[in-house]
Order: sequence, then structure tokens, then C-alpha cells
Amino acid sequence: MKPHNNSCVLLFAKSPTKGQVKTRLAAERGEDFTVGLYKRFVEDLISLVENLDVHLELCFYPPHTRLNFSEWLGEQYCYAPQVGDNLGERLKNAFDSAFEEDFSKVVAIGSDSPDLPEEFLRLAFKELESHDVVIGPSSDGGYYLIGFSRTSFLPVAFDGIAWSTSAVCKQTVEILKRHKLKIYLLPEWYDVDTRSDLEKLIARNKDTAFVQSKTAAFIRNMEAGTIG
Repeated sequence: MKPHNNSCVLLFAKSPTKGQVKTRLAAERGEDFTVGLYKRFVEDLISLVENLDVHLELCFYPPHTRLNFSEWLGEQYCYAPQVGDNLGERLKNAFDSAFEEDFSKVVAIGSDSPDLPEEFLRLAFKELESHDVVIGPSSDGGYYLIGFSRTSFLPVAFDGIAWSTSAVCKQTVEILKRHKLKIYLLPEWYDVDTRSDLEKLIARNKDTAFVQSKTAAFIRNMEAGTIG
């Protein structure tokens, strides 16, 4: 395990298999393009986390696909299967495992926001010093990040949520408030699930460091600099 400041990022990722990732985008842009793009999303988010003094746990799904990930990304990462019948159970179990490993602050992120600003992750860990929970709302009503300190972890925050709907963040915050947790809301950010989302990703990063990312390079190579 690499040195870290007792903080952990859980990166949730799916096996990059046709028909299993970014299905709405795949319907518009094709499976080959979409699978390749998703792999770059994950690679860029790994690079992002590696800039921080934290432990990275790559939480893969489905649980039998570890070999897919190690062949793709290498054996240098800590891999953990996502365990549970729905996303809520898988998140809950991943947090439980991380806290059992004695991490004091744990943040979970998805693989849908390849241009997630590094400062948002840094801010999440900073605010866990004085808040019980941090949550990063996404523009579609979900959240791109959720984090707890070990002493304030609330497993029921993942129960009864209408996953994959625009109510996810609102329902989660309501549960947190009912249990009187001190919440820090990060700035809103964006998931990339559709062709329109992809066009917006490119537009908002024309003059940012993201143009040097693997995602941006893949799009340029595939599309000659345009979304057609």
C-alpha cells in the first residue's frame, strides 16, 4: 500500500464491456467509441487521485471481472469487487470495508466525470475535518461524490434511494439531515452520459488543462477534433 494520510478514495468503475457502460451514449455514438471513451474516463480519474496523498481503492463491477481490470490497468492498484444487489448496497459495503481497514476519511467517486476538478477532491477531504459528510451534487440530480469520516459514517444514507433518477441527491440529503449530520455541499459538477453531455465536456474544456487528458486525446484521435 502506498503512503497516504489515512484517507481513501473509492473509485467505482464498471468493466469496459460492450453493452455494459454508457448505454445511452453508445446508442448515439456506437459501442466501440463508447467503450474506448469510458476506459479513458477511468484512466484520467485514476491520474487525478494519484495527484493526492490518499489511498486509491478501485471498486470494480461486476465482481467477477477483476482480471479484466488488472490486464487493462496493471497489478499496481488495489482492487476490490463491488458487493451488493444495488448501488446503495455496493456503496455501503465499500465504505464499511474501507473503515475496517482503519481509514479515517473515505470518499467515493464514480467514473462519469472525467474532468472532475482536483480541487473538489482536495476540498472534500479538507471539509471532512469539520463536517460529518461531504456530497457533490451532479447536474442531473445525482451526486458525483460522497464522503464520510469514520466516526460519522451513516450506512442508512444508501437505503431506499431511487437510484438512476434525478431524486438521488435530494433523497440522500434528506436522510442525512434527518440524522442531524453536519453536511458540506461541494460545487455542482457534470456527468457524461449522452452525446449532449459529451459536447458540453468538450466545450467547457477548450482552454483548460483537460485538453492534455487521455479522454480529450481519444476524442481528437477518433473524431479529428469534432463531434460528428
